Amino acid sequence: MSTSPRIGLVGVGLMGHGIALSLVRKGQLLTVLEHPGNQPLGELLALGVATAANVQSLARQCDVLILCVTGSPQVEAVLLGAQGALAALPAGAVVVDCSTAIPSSTERVAQACQAAGVQFLDAPMTRTPREAREGRLNLLVGGDAQVLARCRPLLECFAENITHTGAAGTGHRMKLLHNYVSLGSVALIAEAAACAVGGGVAPEVFVDVLAQGGGAGVALERLRPYLLAQDASGLRFAMGNALKDMGYYTAMAQDGQAALTIAQAVQATFGRAVEQGGADALVPELVAQLQAVHKVP
Repeated sequence: MSTSPRIGLVGVGLMGHGIALSLVRKGQLLTVLEHPGNQPLGELLALGVATAANVQSLARQCDVLILCVTGSPQVEAVLLGAQGALAALPAGAVVVDCSTAIPSSTERVAQACQAAGVQFLDAPMTRTPREAREGRLNLLVGGDAQVLARCRPLLECFAENITHTGAAGTGHRMKLLHNYVSLGSVALIAEAAACAVGGGVAPEVFVDVLAQGGGAGVALERLRPYLLAQDASGLRFAMGNALKDMGYYTAMAQDGQAALTIAQAVQATFGRAVEQGGADALVPELVAQLQAVHKVP
């Protein structure tokens, strides 16, 4: 791969905007797809980022195409079909899928890329939009180790930690495992917090005792601002995305005939949260929703 590959990015949402910003700050040549779902592009355009009107015009000018879209249906829509990127990407290009996706779909997409003479890495992210802007994401990368080695300098523009998880699809498997543990921990703490308030335990006491014992960890710290001051900014992740990720996890577990009783309960919890508060509500608001359920007469 050349030292200055031509990079295309599809999906300039909260995470994608941070990735784009990190790339251009490191001097990379970047073109993004114009799309109604993008965050405002003014900051990026001022830094010299170019835009493309459709997927194939973007793909034709890419050495590396990064996807940061909602999930498997969007990944497949971008890449596959007569109007998809694979029909226009030059031979030898690399697709880096930073989305959260169903592994079985990812494996099919990787096979389609191989058939088209295109390399594929699934590279889902952990951490938040803040770390995306700071170039400090974690990437869980599935795919050929040699392709990852060639792409590593580029990925390091927006990632602090890069873990090779194995063959194509294992990055997305590990991301779903990670998100299940993370979202499950948040749901558990939120439900306990609702019970605590209903039982007369002050939020600051609840937080302090957990932080000094077995409840300490990232989930508690991300919920802490909401538990103490109803500030949801500690975890800027939408309920709808949480429900989608839990649906992907349970689909993966079912495919593998793995235990999923707890996962189904977590999925149901976020399903009720979306019904009650909408898909755009932030995950920390789960605490207030569960407090209403647990409210003592």
